[in-house]
Amino acid sequence: MEFEEINSIAVLGAGNMGHGIAEVAAMAGYEVTMRDIEEDLVQDGYDSIEWSLNKLAEKDQLTQEEADAALDRVTPVVDLGEAVGDVDVVIEAVPEVMDIKKEVYDEVEAHAPADAIFATNTSSLSITELSEVTDRPEQFCGMHFFNPPVRMQLVEVISGAHTSGETLDTIEELAEDFGKTPVRVRKDSPGFIVNRIAVPQMNEAAWLVHEGEATIAEVDSTTKHDVGLPMGAFELSDMVGLDVSFDVLEYVNGELGKAYEPCPILEEKVEAGELGQKTGKGFYDYEDGDGVQIPRDEGREDLEAILLAVAANEAAKLVGEDVADPAEIDEAVMLGLGWPNGPAKLADEYGVDELVDALDEWHDRYDHPRYEAADPLREIAEDGGFYGGDDSNDDAMEYETIAVSVEDAVGHIEIDRPHRMNTITVDMLDEIDAAMSELETHEDVRAVLITGAGDRAFSAGFDASTAAAGSGIQAQEMSRKGQQAFGRFEESPMPVLAAIDGYCLGGGMELATGADLRIASEGAQFGQPEHNLGLLPGWGGTQRLREIVGEGRAKEIIFTARDDYSPDTMYDYDFVNEVVAPDEFEDRAWELARDLASGPPIAQKFTKFAMHAGRDDTDAGLEVENFAFGHLFTTDDMWEGLAAFQEDREPEFTGE
Repeated sequence: MEFEEINSIAVLGAGNMGHGIAEVAAMAGYEVTMRDIEEDLVQDGYDSIEWSLNKLAEKDQLTQEEADAALDRVTPVVDLGEAVGDVDVVIEAVPEVMDIKKEVYDEVEAHAPADAIFATNTSSLSITELSEVTDRPEQFCGMHFFNPPVRMQLVEVISGAHTSGETLDTIEELAEDFGKTPVRVRKDSPGFIVNRIAVPQMNEAAWLVHEGEATIAEVDSTTKHDVGLPMGAFELSDMVGLDVSFDVLEYVNGELGKAYEPCPILEEKVEAGELGQKTGKGFYDYEDGDGVQIPRDEGREDLEAILLAVAANEAAKLVGEDVADPAEIDEAVMLGLGWPNGPAKLADEYGVDELVDALDEWHDRYDHPRYEAADPLREIAEDGGFYGGDDSNDDAMEYETIAVSVEDAVGHIEIDRPHRMNTITVDMLDEIDAAMSELETHEDVRAVLITGAGDRAFSAGFDASTAAAGSGIQAQEMSRKGQQAFGRFEESPMPVLAAIDGYCLGGGMELATGADLRIASEGAQFGQPEHNLGLLPGWGGTQRLREIVGEGRAKEIIFTARDDYSPDTMYDYDFVNEVVAPDEFEDRAWELARDLASGPPIAQKFTKFAMHAGRDDTDAGLEVENFAFGHLFTTDDMWEGLAAFQEDREPEFTGE
């Protein structure tokens, strides 16, 4: 089935996840049938959608007309045949019990069209096992949303052993059309990515308390205020639901062994009905007690090491099993859990070899398989980290199409094809991605400066002569590669500055659009001429340009396909932050880059993260801002900034 042919969707289950998914699909313009087994259940789900849409309208996140239209696209039903009999995609969100899900698919198979795709919202169960209940395992995949679906950005798109590439591509594009960010899970592995990282870490937190190694306050102080996670480990457990974590652990334990054995404390609380926030009591008391109270000063270094080590160990296993690569794991965890950095990046920052040592030390103490450092983690430690070794002693790194160097805490990426107007090749996209990985793990780099070699062009766009003829699918792969490469600038915890001289056209302008700031010389020239070729900006330009200049200006720039926008016009459009005379341009670019590099790294990272989180959901952005503001008060950088202000001197931030 082609993505363009999807018009109607059935959502099975009207609970929190089901009605949330139905709302997201309806808001994206799809006709949705939402089904549950009883009239009261499906009506409750429909009422929840109506309430949510009206709240979004009240907050001006959509108009009341758009809210009403979305609600009109949702049809609540009880009859299964009516729900799935004429739809293109079935998204199942029934209780997380294998036997229940199998029964549902047994029935659905008899009513759904032969070409309909089945997508399960399971958070951990085997996609392969579920698919084999049906007659269409190649049209079956995982589509794991996060709660609440309306607000959470991540969707894990999971392959079963039989899933076709076309099915995965279609569901990935559908998730994007829903306004979500899909992350591909290449193999059917218990817990997929996010739960495979989060749940063992939460379980380890419980074991630490069970074994008398730490208190709840010490663990949560460590995870929230020392590691810098949005929530303490026990705070997160209560929010997720202790029964949910326990069920995931039981399943993964059965699939992968005793390393995932649920902590007895967790089992006791589940048996007692103390499931967290939803029951009023879990590890914290939300009814008779004070709720979550996490001290700022009870964190411990040994707890930080072992909790990071457990997460890094799971990340390494996922890499070793070819479930996902480090960047995909980090993206999924940052989007799904709100971590400021993913487990691979955090491990690299801490030191993977030190985390291996921590696991070995705790294994010697307890002889439990949850402390066995996986072979992939040991190999990653030997290689210098998830993202490669420390190149801090290298002044220049070797690339073919770009030049990368480090000077005065600034990582400099120079597009190095002046003989071809610095046009972008497919290989260059890979090199930009690799360069950002190296610079982000370089201990001396605090900001990134992007320039073009020579004085004729920053980049005149894509070098079509380097593209191989192929299918639309191959073109989509190239588009995604460019989106990912330029997306690295946005995702980087460091500020990224594009210094633009000469032509900045097409893909070159899309590259600059990914940066945080842009300065231009008076000799710069801008444009997105793709429409002249019957194309559109396919490396993020339709989205990022709109965020910077507004939808009206973005449409003007793209639809007119002009290639002669002046730097002054782009300054008026808020695309360029500063226009500089040619003889001052290079000095000013480096001056600004050094200024950015001297800023507070932690505050810069959280500022970018909060802004991006709030693009489609202001409340989500405000939550990140609120957490970050509190966390920054625990950093040495904040106290250094305050001291420097009082002493009337320049601060010396260390990123600690």
